[in-house]
Amino acid sequence: MNKEWSLERLYKGYDDPKFAADEAKLDSLIAEMTEFAKDLSGDPVTVLRKSIELSQELELVAMDLYSFASLQMSTNTSDVASAAASGRFAQKLSALAAPRTALVKYIASIEDLDAVIQQDELLREHEFYLNNIKEEAAHTLSPEVEQVISLYEITGSDAWSDLQGFLTSTVPVEYKGETTTLSDIRNKAYDPDPEVRRTAYEAELKAYDRIKDGIAYSLNSIKLEVINHCKLRGYESPLAETLNDSHMKKETLDALLGAMEEYLPKFWEYMKAKAKLLGHENGLPFYDLFAPLEGNDDVYTTEDAKDYLVKLFSGFDREETEMIARAFDEAWIDFYPHEGKVGGAFCAPLTSLKESRVLTNFGGTLGDVITLAHELGHAFHNHCLRDNSVLNLDVSMPVAETASTFNEVVAMNAAIAAEKDPKARRALIESQLMDANQIICDIYSRYLFEKSVFDNREDGFMFADRLCELMIDAQKKAYGDGLDPEFLHPYMWACKSHYYSGGLSYYNWPYAFGGLFARGLYAKYLHDGESFVPLYKKLLKATGTTTVEGAALVAGIDLTDKEFWRASLQILADEIDEFIELCKE
Repeated sequence: MNKEWSLERLYKGYDDPKFAADEAKLDSLIAEMTEFAKDLSGDPVTVLRKSIELSQELELVAMDLYSFASLQMSTNTSDVASAAASGRFAQKLSALAAPRTALVKYIASIEDLDAVIQQDELLREHEFYLNNIKEEAAHTLSPEVEQVISLYEITGSDAWSDLQGFLTSTVPVEYKGETTTLSDIRNKAYDPDPEVRRTAYEAELKAYDRIKDGIAYSLNSIKLEVINHCKLRGYESPLAETLNDSHMKKETLDALLGAMEEYLPKFWEYMKAKAKLLGHENGLPFYDLFAPLEGNDDVYTTEDAKDYLVKLFSGFDREETEMIARAFDEAWIDFYPHEGKVGGAFCAPLTSLKESRVLTNFGGTLGDVITLAHELGHAFHNHCLRDNSVLNLDVSMPVAETASTFNEVVAMNAAIAAEKDPKARRALIESQLMDANQIICDIYSRYLFEKSVFDNREDGFMFADRLCELMIDAQKKAYGDGLDPEFLHPYMWACKSHYYSGGLSYYNWPYAFGGLFARGLYAKYLHDGESFVPLYKKLLKATGTTTVEGAALVAGIDLTDKEFWRASLQILADEIDEFIELCKE
């Protein structure tokens, strides 16, 4: 089986004639769009059709080119050719800011947009897309200003984000007389040897001293840019902008966070029970958050992971099972950590190919297999969207984590149900709770931290030590007495790439949303059986053409009702109770 993904179906390299042809096509389409936007007079149906057709062509070729460069960079952050290509594409695409702003203003000027849309099949297909543009107009500046902003972002938030990725992927980490990478040392948090976990944690924290100042400058610069952009565009706050971009109501977020806050003490009980099993009296030290319990020490190869996931999902849906097998067989996955490769895991769509590519830092644990299930859930979401127009693929952050977390729940619950040995069952339940703890306590701490950064940034620059203080405060509020206060992780702000985007703030609570929404959907699957699967696929497809609340209504769920979130959290609370009982045996 392959160790690395293959991008050859996109391009064989930067010297591939197809790459040069597509870059020339991109230049031509940008010029055509620029010229078209200069005169938007005439029949609105004709103008809107032309704008959609041009935008579709542009999006597809731009996504192919940019995906190739960014995916190359993710496995080799020192790749000069890919860095140059990414910068070149960003520069080219910045020229679209003015014509796109002109289009936004034009669409906003159409008095009865709905009536115009109903006159044409292509426009009806893009009704959600067009109505969102009309709403966006209230926060869109003049074409000239948008053009300037787009240009400055290249050397502003985009560059600062690249710096964070470069520093965290290349910093040398000294460990037991050898030099390793940050992603490798972080993987040791799952090691069965407690001494390895503790010493790796100490080595990780020490490594951040080398890069903390550069990353602090990155975070401060990005967040101030976001604040200033929000003011210019008339958003009340970065959170308000995120909710608007997510097509989600504040009432839904309030219901979600409110329910999470109510259940935090239950997760503290879980952590304290695990701490006692591991011999700790004052809660879990951070380095043992991911400690595997006895009975959960199996080591998986990538071949094992494939067999495990294919077997599990064959009982759910044949279509998804076949896609999972393809991902392994057709080199969609880049598995192992190495120097220069970014940490963590992600899934990226290759829209023109109707495929995805998955990056992981596979270490052979059950947790790594579940990570694969998670990312392949994203791939299945992409698969369900494959026949949508490229302009109807903009899935908002909250529902973006639904299919991925649903996959985790399917995989883990099947494994737990099949396990009869109490010790092994306890280990499997704990593995699932460990992940759930991340989407509740850890995600809540990230939300609190990012909010505090935004709240404090206008008052002054926050040096690394101050950012560490804010992170510790957030962890204490979210983890309570579940964590040992002497062994927290002050540098979690430095290693999480989610904080380092000028165009995507608060990429934290969507994980909690996805995790709890997925559990609610899984409960519905258990109740409805096979009849649920077509409904589930319909919901995933709808995420590109409706609001978050609208997608949930496909399954008959009201997301503004806190009771829905409480019911999902209670599923986890019941698992915590079972885990605590198993700890007594």
